[in-house]
Amino acid sequence: MIKFSASEKPKDVDFLGLAIRKLGGSPFHMTANHEIVYLDGQTPPTQAEIDDEIIRLQAEYDAQEYARNRATEYPALAEQLDEIYHNGIVSWKAVIKVTKDKYPKG
Repeated sequence: MIKFSASEKPKDVDFLGLAIRKLGGSPFHMTANHEIVYLDGQTPPTQAEIDDEIIRLQAEYDAQEYARNRATEYPALAEQLDEIYHNGIVSWKAVIKVTKDKYPKG
């Protein structure tokens, strides 16, 4: 199973919970001892299935890092509209390109 230190694990992503839900293993809850308890008598996913799904979800999350970075760097929507209104689309594209070049895809 993938282990994260407090500084490594993204604070906004619960890969374990998400993996279990994606594999159809919900509803469930986690005990204070970090044990997963499945409800409704369902057959839980295997640990190997959970580990594989966590790896897939982590890769998907990592592949979108550029998009998360861009989202925080782009000017506010009101500023972008103001740029378009006063200087036109070509000027707006130049403003946006700075962020796109800073955080390229893939």
